[in-house]
Amino acid sequence: MIVKASDHFFFFFFLYLFSIPSLSSGANNNLAVNQVLSGFQTLISDAGNFEMGFFKPGQSPNFYIGIWYKNVRTTPETVVWVANRETPISDALSSKLQIVNGNLVLLNESNTQIWSTNIIPTPTPTTSASVVLLDDGNLVLRYNSSSSSITPIWQSFDHPTNTFMPGGKFGYNKRTNTKQIITSWKSTEDPSMGPFSLEVHQDEKQYVIKWNRSVEYWTSGSWNGRIFSAVPEMSLNYIYNFSYVDNENESYFTYSLYNPSIISRFVMDVSGQIQQLSYLGVTAQWNLFWSQPRMQCEVYALCGAFGSCRQNEFPFCNCLSGFKPRSERDWNQSDFSGGCVRKIELNCSVKDEKPGFIVGYLPVKSVSKFLETGTPKDEAACQRSCLDDCSCDAYGVIDNKCLLLNTENLNNISSFFLSVDPNNLTFPLKIKVSASDLANNTAKINTKFLVAGIVSGFCGLVFLCSIGIIFYRRVKRKGSREENRENFELEFQDNGRNVRYLVDPGILSAEERKGIDVPFIEFKTILSATDNFSLANKLGQGGFGPVYKGILPGLGEVAVKRLASQSGQGLKEFKNEVVLIGKLQHRNLVRLLGYSMKDHEMILLYEYMHNKSLDRFIFVKTLSVCLDWDLRFDIIMGIARGLLYLHQDSRLRIIHRDLKASNVLLDEDMNPKISDFGLAKIVKGRETEDNTTRVVGT
Repeated sequence: MIVKASDHFFFFFFLYLFSIPSLSSGANNNLAVNQVLSGFQTLISDAGNFEMGFFKPGQSPNFYIGIWYKNVRTTPETVVWVANRETPISDALSSKLQIVNGNLVLLNESNTQIWSTNIIPTPTPTTSASVVLLDDGNLVLRYNSSSSSITPIWQSFDHPTNTFMPGGKFGYNKRTNTKQIITSWKSTEDPSMGPFSLEVHQDEKQYVIKWNRSVEYWTSGSWNGRIFSAVPEMSLNYIYNFSYVDNENESYFTYSLYNPSIISRFVMDVSGQIQQLSYLGVTAQWNLFWSQPRMQCEVYALCGAFGSCRQNEFPFCNCLSGFKPRSERDWNQSDFSGGCVRKIELNCSVKDEKPGFIVGYLPVKSVSKFLETGTPKDEAACQRSCLDDCSCDAYGVIDNKCLLLNTENLNNISSFFLSVDPNNLTFPLKIKVSASDLANNTAKINTKFLVAGIVSGFCGLVFLCSIGIIFYRRVKRKGSREENRENFELEFQDNGRNVRYLVDPGILSAEERKGIDVPFIEFKTILSATDNFSLANKLGQGGFGPVYKGILPGLGEVAVKRLASQSGQGLKEFKNEVVLIGKLQHRNLVRLLGYSMKDHEMILLYEYMHNKSLDRFIFVKTLSVCLDWDLRFDIIMGIARGLLYLHQDSRLRIIHRDLKASNVLLDEDMNPKISDFGLAKIVKGRETEDNTTRVVGT
């Protein structure tokens, strides 16, 4: 028989493959000294919770050794730990993970070591070493011995990547003088170290998020033994049990789950936010419970140099006028850290080509370090200095000092003067752009304004004609109502601001009106309490009008409800609120603390409800996890008790007529309170129903 050379080759090749010790085809949770993990082989924890092996994120050509959830049905898999995040491999079939000289090492296709646990072996014989994947997702390297106790020599929980797992440690090792740092992936398809990291501030016992391991842009607030002060969502947390451990060897935070069947994790996300997520098996999705910073645009340098963040748009990042993304591929993957570059480069050698400037805004704290070196100059002189300096990309004048900034200092630009954080002051700066590019943008803007002006003018003419006809038909009826209202306001002020005069005599008797005692608050006091109704104090918008947070002496925090002229509600609804809530007292009804009237201003002051309205917890995914069934039942019972009081137990029988989730407020202990009685109606005697002549409610 003739045997070809190629047959010899395949014979010896397969003989070589079968001679390599490897894992069995069945599920295995450990790797011994004489075994190899390669290709599509994996380790699976005993209970089937986690799996470890080679994986390729998204469309990336690279392979990594990682640990992911085995019992979570997501595509792609949810990876919680990566070994060689900085040193990927290109071929998983010819690479191998094995124990060498007491260390777990990864060898690439050239048999070169590219990752290792990097520990100094003890005199213990290395043949007794093994690696085990535990059911909590922890990968443990240990030396087996005859004793009943097996001491881990190395474990992945001590070396987190972007995820903080239940049972893991996150803190500071006093013996080695090292701290554990959780670092984001660079992008959703690149697990290498990104720009955002979470670490523990050792002295103040708080979490800190940093950009490039240097610029601190968020802190969790102090630890009070139960929660962090800047993360109020933790007070509503019925899932996690956090604790802080401090001994002579280490100090760290750890957490466990009250219900072990819940699958949950903390992630330092590529967005620059720390996120707390729980898995919902019904939807096969991760549910976001809370994230910090709350606003995406509060993340430092999210959009990179010459990128601008806009909170209410998606994607959040846009390039400034005259700039384009440095990498379209990265931006399409929501990795904006590379920032933007000029569409037309500036040419400093051409003296006749004078650059133009566009306006942007920077947080003052981003440039505070430059104030000491800033030169006293006015706007014109500062601009000339920037034009004469080729390295100057932008300039600004703050505190009468001229600041010349280059690209590396322009990572946190906003397109608007109002920053996301009202406490984060911003100042305007002028950014250099090519003169020709500026001219093109100006021409485009002028064309848009021209078209918009023509369309708006035509629509405005049609609109004015329509409302003119409507106004003509209603002017007579409205005139009589306005006269009655003005007479009432004059009579109201003449009667010494006594709330009892707001009540229609036909509804309540004189004796019943005496029981209503709601304080009148001076309008100027309310202006002071709300900082002149500043946007920073605005809590939201209801059917009655905007609601603001205020602080009043003797009352503390209050919610200030201000009647909006366009709300469609007026004096009747205002009277209803004051009279009904002033008369009713129940723990599940919101408490009215005062009211005010001045000219056409009508103000109501309520107790401040820290957790706002119920609809937020029902419809916002980040908060819906808070509502477990025990809490839902308590809220339902509280609402039912409030309604029972209105319909049966109070001296007045009242129909609310606008009960919905947004009109149920929650205090700091999640107790529900019914609010917004503007459309409520009193039913006389023992009647249980009433007729209405107009559509009300929602």
